[in-house]
Amino acid sequence: MEVTDLSLNGLKLIKPKVFKDNRGFFLETFSESLYKKMGIEWHFQQDNHSYSQKGCVRGMHFQAIPGQAKLVRVASGQIFDVAVDIRPSSPTFGQWEGVILDDQEHSQLYIPVGFAHGFCVLSNEAHVLYKVSAPYDPIQEKGFRWDDPTINIQWPKVDYILSERDRTAPFFQQLNLQRN
Repeated sequence: MEVTDLSLNGLKLIKPKVFKDNRGFFLETFSESLYKKMGIEWHFQQDNHSYSQKGCVRGMHFQAIPGQAKLVRVASGQIFDVAVDIRPSSPTFGQWEGVILDDQEHSQLYIPVGFAHGFCVLSNEAHVLYKVSAPYDPIQEKGFRWDDPTINIQWPKVDYILSERDRTAPFFQQLNLQRN
């Protein structure tokens, strides 16, 4: 397994060992003890599965309290996966990083608490699986515009499909996240 620390503190790209032969492939998608050695020490409490069509944008979402760490992977298809640092005391507050996740490389993106998350489907369809460190709480669910000009995420050029919630989300500065 290869782990790369990305440019925003705490984000990690994880490339698993994939064992391929004429029957197909095998890979281990999670091992608590192995991930703990890599600095991912969250006890994940919930698994989520999202199915989306090409151009679907989901995001930018986060849980306010206690927050959620996420471990994201793609079982089928390809996505552009994005995390935005929303930790007011962080030197990279308001900055984003995006990676391609797909069913060929089987890489995972580890997103610690303090980040908003979203993705755009690049393939005809995608099945996205992710573990979270805290159960979903609709009261704590927050988000901001996926196309917020302050954050300026460089989304791939596709015909976007958005939910009403994502289309009408507040702008980043309206969240009143205060820098310390």
